[in-house]
Amino acid sequence: MSHFIIRTKHTKNVNGIRIEPGMQVEVITQSMSNPVTTNGGQPVIDAFHRIYGIDIKKAGCLNTTELEVIKI
Repeated sequence: MSHFIIRTKHTKNVNGIRIEPGMQVEVITQSMSNPVTTNGGQPVIDAFHRIYGIDIKKAGCLNTTELEVIKI
């Protein structure tokens, strides 16, 4: 199992969703690969929805340009 911290890099206001730099979630996956690019980023989408109540995919931030991925 792998433990990742995913953190936003930039301020963004898209589709009524405001993203601030430094918003972060923790994701634990079975895979060793990047959770943003694996399985359509579903674990990351679920974590941001659970913690902040936002749809990170709808905001257009589900990519490595907008998100920093840190493997713990």
